[in-house]
Amino acid sequence: MRRLRNVKIVATLGPSSNDYDTIRALHESGADVFRLNMSHGSHDEIRERHRMIREVERDLDSPIAILADLQGPKLRVGSFADGPHELEDGAKFRLDLDETPGDATRVCLPHPEIFAALETGARLLVNDGKVRLRVDECGGDYAQCTVIAGGEISNRKGVNVPDVVLPLAALSEKDLRDLEFVCQLGVDWLALSFVQRAEDVHEARRLVHGRASILSKIEKPSAVDAFEEILEASDGIMVARGDLGVELPVQNVPPIQKRLVRRCRSAAKPVIVATQMLESMIESPMPTRAEVSDVATAIYEGADAIMLSAESAAGQYPIEAVTTMDNVAQEVESDPTYTEILEASRAAKRTTVNDGIVAAAREIAETTDIKVICCYTESGTTALLTARERPRVPIIAMTSLRGTARRLALSWGVDCVMTGKLERFKMAVVNAARAARANGYADEQDQIVVTAGVPFNVPGTTNILRVAPCEERLIWATDPE
Repeated sequence: MRRLRNVKIVATLGPSSNDYDTIRALHESGADVFRLNMSHGSHDEIRERHRMIREVERDLDSPIAILADLQGPKLRVGSFADGPHELEDGAKFRLDLDETPGDATRVCLPHPEIFAALETGARLLVNDGKVRLRVDECGGDYAQCTVIAGGEISNRKGVNVPDVVLPLAALSEKDLRDLEFVCQLGVDWLALSFVQRAEDVHEARRLVHGRASILSKIEKPSAVDAFEEILEASDGIMVARGDLGVELPVQNVPPIQKRLVRRCRSAAKPVIVATQMLESMIESPMPTRAEVSDVATAIYEGADAIMLSAESAAGQYPIEAVTTMDNVAQEVESDPTYTEILEASRAAKRTTVNDGIVAAAREIAETTDIKVICCYTESGTTALLTARERPRVPIIAMTSLRGTARRLALSWGVDCVMTGKLERFKMAVVNAARAARANGYADEQDQIVVTAGVPFNVPGTTNILRVAPCEERLIWATDPE
């Protein structure tokens, strides 16, 4: 299904998008990737959503990526005896391991690993940062705090600890069960929540055994500090601005977003910008102007994908939210400034034959009347490197592997077409020309660029670039084979 834009759209499924017709309408409206949020829904519900996505994929003959988002370790306070309490600025409040219901002076925090890591002066943020505490004194089973920003505290509210790297297992018991379940189900991407260090990614990769690509969510200051190592260990990145904006001053998030997107682009790894992109569309058929500008900013930065969360999962207008994102993307990408920004921000280090081939393909396409770049790829690497160049012409990724086509649905500008196993480069050119014509990228009088590796079906061997006519009889007449 050809899109009239390069940036991809990720839509989260939930109660508002829990049937075949809605999922199909979301895909037809512009959703390229569907996110399964493992924080909500039973395994039976997740299995049924997965089945419906694959049914839509089959009916529309359009590769769709499925992203399973693990919950990650959730830190929460215990319960209160008399309901919610209002904490005043300057008040004293204690967190401890005593499971007795809390009151206005204390509550249980059933996470000894937090107390083991806390230091005097550290901050504890409760209920998405609405309540902020400073640690005055702490030990192995308590933390005596001062309320520095008061507010309501109630049962099971979440706790963020931004100032220390917590000695937590990267994957909770629930995550381990969910990981194995979704890998057996056959998802394409696995998102890791609350990554703190590269070792968290390595641990997940050992458990995945190559059954899915791994995407790390950057939502903690420690992950920002260790970003280079996390990026190297990951197959993709999500800039998860929700918790990142809780644990860091909100003014820090935009420059971090811009920096992380550029680093991912340079590394040829897909990057998603997520959280509160069209938040008002949970309840309104129209977004705010600020939200539209936020979406546009991520597109101008060259993000591979932009994501809807509650807007498509639980909102009243899921299809309208996807349509709005699609419309904004098309408008931004038609702006000449968009191309200028992308070209000015290219920062790839080209050190391999693959790098040189895809860079040459982009240069040729942009300096002559080439309509599309067609790249043959088994692992997906050549398509990712081509997308890193952010060419002005479309990219068709030709692959014989359905899993590769699905994973590439997350990557900027890549339209995937399934092809059979090839033995001769001439047939690669013929198939590329047919795909370009069939998908409306080129006519018979046009030319295309084809890249491939010989011998075929060996990852990492891209070594041929050819400018070819799109008319099939000319290919057979002029091909040196």
